[in-house]
Amino acid sequence: MTTKKFDLNIEKILEDWEVYHAIREVIANAIDEQVLTKTEPIKIWKDKVGKWHIRDFGRGLKYEHLTQKENDEKLRNPHVIGKFGIGLKDALATFDRHNVKVFIKSKYGDITIGKSQKYGFEDIITLHALINPPSGPNFVGTEFILEGVTDEDIRKAKDLFLIFSGERVIEKTRYGEVLEKKSDIARIYINGVKVAEEEHFLFSYNITSLTKKIRQALNRERTNVGRSAYSDRVKSILLSCKSKEVAEFLVSDLKNYFTGEMHDELKWIDVQEHAVKILNATEKVVFLTPEELMTAADMVDEAKSGGYRIVTIPENLKERIRGLKDISGNAIRDLEEFYSEYEESFEFKFIEPHQLTKNEKNVFDMTDKIFSLIGGKPRVIKQVKISETMRKEIGSFTEAEGIWDPKTKSIIVKRSQLKDVEKYAGTLLHETAHAISGASDVTREFELMLTKLLGKIVKQVLKENLK
Repeated sequence: MTTKKFDLNIEKILEDWEVYHAIREVIANAIDEQVLTKTEPIKIWKDKVGKWHIRDFGRGLKYEHLTQKENDEKLRNPHVIGKFGIGLKDALATFDRHNVKVFIKSKYGDITIGKSQKYGFEDIITLHALINPPSGPNFVGTEFILEGVTDEDIRKAKDLFLIFSGERVIEKTRYGEVLEKKSDIARIYINGVKVAEEEHFLFSYNITSLTKKIRQALNRERTNVGRSAYSDRVKSILLSCKSKEVAEFLVSDLKNYFTGEMHDELKWIDVQEHAVKILNATEKVVFLTPEELMTAADMVDEAKSGGYRIVTIPENLKERIRGLKDISGNAIRDLEEFYSEYEESFEFKFIEPHQLTKNEKNVFDMTDKIFSLIGGKPRVIKQVKISETMRKEIGSFTEAEGIWDPKTKSIIVKRSQLKDVEKYAGTLLHETAHAISGASDVTREFELMLTKLLGKIVKQVLKENLK
């Protein structure tokens, strides 16, 4: 039967393409057919005579697929690789330029390539697909047989595909996948095909939901796509993650913030924030700044003894997460939140007067005498209690010597203050100033009240001395 000649009508040859670029297009088409038809995985192998085979198990290639137009079916499917419809023709032209022999087999025909006169213009020689009747009418799928390609060509072509890279998928999102990179260089894939490399990314990424910007950047060669095209999508992938593993990677890398050596994804403050939200929801953790680690050493010890992990974050991130909820709707546990939880769970260990030592009881019995120096116990104070344990103060995060509890209208003094009258009296009057003023330490109202009490005491002492 006569061989049919199909003019490939290739106007522009991609001179920069190497053989492995052409092999990439063949593999991409095979993977697309696998995705579209949901058939078994493609196969790539080398036969006994050194020829390489690439086969899918789809519907089979027709000569119509060699026309230069975009493939509507592929355009409608967001998960396939090919979008241009001309990649196969570019591949065939590249094979011809590098003297690679091609044999394409499907149930619709056997196809090779060769030079022939252009129809109607006998003086012009162009590249044609030479189509013969199928040698296997019942053949399933499409098989490319390549003669003249090297093992290195195949390796380099396969290396451009996620399915052959060996990179582990850490988490899948609706925008794409976060991958654990296998080397120092991260890779950016679009629907499983590598389009860029990143030296300073923490992860590799496979983008499966394309933006208009990405589609415009996917040139005919599908290489060297710039970061500006996909950075927003990478950020969307990270902000959609919910796994503890992704958060651990991000938070661990955040430690390098203070040396300026963290990866580029962590330069996005909203990615830092999201990592905190994930980790807060999946682990007992407290987020502290370096300054808080030093100034709140006692509270850090309290947190560690309670089974919490301390994670260091920069000051700007602390300000951003203050008052926010994590991905499970819980408050993010910074130092203030941890203290609030600590305060709610804290229980005093009260000591009854008969449990005091003789010396402690003698000091405690001076309570009314001390109050008399300021005109008697203020009405707002119902009782004075002694506790073996004491809450840590939010300022210094050390155990308080005494506190004013407005809920029970009680002054609670730490037992250790009963060692002598001077310590006890100082603590009792300090908390009395809080009770009367209703103000906290280092406020004008509290200072004024404390000054007023000191004045009353001096007046009373002088009055007694003048008798």
